[in-house]
Amino acid sequence: MSTCTFFGHKDCTDSISEKLYKEIESLILNNDVTKFYVGNQGNFDALAYKLLVKLRVKYPNIKIYRVLAYMPKSGEVIPDSIIPEGIELVYPRYAILWRNKWMIDNSDYAIAYVTSNIGVAFKFASMAEEKGKNVRNIFNH
Repeated sequence: MSTCTFFGHKDCTDSISEKLYKEIESLILNNDVTKFYVGNQGNFDALAYKLLVKLRVKYPNIKIYRVLAYMPKSGEVIPDSIIPEGIELVYPRYAILWRNKWMIDNSDYAIAYVTSNIGVAFKFASMAEEKGKNVRNIFNH
């Protein structure tokens, strides 16, 4: 069983839905990926989560974890969410960066939507590659 995480531009559109769906499904079918970590900032994270929920109906063995960088507000319920141990010690300004590094360290694969060599998505997709993770940029497909 393998794990996958996601990094993409927060302002991406739903036009990448089909590519993203096919890439996730390919990892499930061909690479025994059964655990998925996804953030909860921006459109790319929201789209990845939506597609994972859809795929969970078809593949009920997959586990989805929305990895939070911050504690939910009082009374706020975020389905499938986890808070990585240790993040409570991180200064809030750096919580997203810390969470993203945690997701890389705990994953075998990363699906990215990176359209340029600047920005946070590029930084973390590159970091995942440097750490030997299998990174699949759906922008290039």
